[in-house]
Amino acid sequence: MWFKNLAIYRLTESFSLSPIELEEKLNSMRFTPCTGHSEFSYGWTAPLGRSSEQLIHQANGFIMLCATKEEKVLPSSVVNEMVADQISAKEEQEARKLSKKERTDIKDEMIFELLPRAFSFSKRTFAYIDPKGGWLVVDAASAKKAEELISFLRKNLGSLPAIPVSTKEKPVSTMTQWLLKNESPTDILVEDECELRAPEEAGGIIRCKRQDLAAPEIKNHLDTGKQVIKLALSWSDRLSFVLDENLSVKRLKFLDLVQDQVADTESNSSEEQFDVDFTIMSQELSGFLPRLLDLFGGENIR
Repeated sequence: MWFKNLAIYRLTESFSLSPIELEEKLNSMRFTPCTGHSEFSYGWTAPLGRSSEQLIHQANGFIMLCATKEEKVLPSSVVNEMVADQISAKEEQEARKLSKKERTDIKDEMIFELLPRAFSFSKRTFAYIDPKGGWLVVDAASAKKAEELISFLRKNLGSLPAIPVSTKEKPVSTMTQWLLKNESPTDILVEDECELRAPEEAGGIIRCKRQDLAAPEIKNHLDTGKQVIKLALSWSDRLSFVLDENLSVKRLKFLDLVQDQVADTESNSSEEQFDVDFTIMSQELSGFLPRLLDLFGGENIR
């Protein structure tokens, strides 16, 4: 359950729904598996998994949600081979070349025919709402996946005043200065991984791992104008992560100081352990998120 990525959104209005009201609204879009010719299905499932029917999980004022997406799998190589066979057979039978539209129609018909027999796979995406802090945080490594959940929740609720966070200073500029000056805030430790990009369009990209970022070769790249678009960091010996130019947090890890809190808390079931993990994680992030924005001049209120 521990989030590995953070796509961070600001709630621009107070989140006024009570947990009971939110549960009722989510229930109208509860997940149902793909059937028949459906290519995919998307809906809400219980954060606690199959052992629970509740579509939200509360802990200390924070609200956890979970969306599940199921997709049918049709290997393109198989589809293309079968389509090619049908096109070839029809062209031979009619002694003519089929038009582009006719070829497309054959492919569409083939996919429609195969979908009911296709394998499917599903993925869950977790998110939580912090009504007091005004945050909505999605555990998604890509903006597309985060926006998929946000859009679905907005459709479900009728409206959702949530926007991606932005800061007064550009993360690229600030992170570049940290490396140029070999200097960062006292609670931020620069680790051994970064990605540099030349500012011009289609500029070159340098990726470094297990590299001393204070080394002369890194500074040479910065001196020629390359900028930091990803940087591995740790915060107060509590969290480690990779931060990108859009304030997205990737490969998030909760370090020993946090894990010790978990170890010191007893739980007698998987449900209790989930509650412990969620409580500690959300409290930790409620302190980290404001600090993250402060590192770049504070939040840019739009």
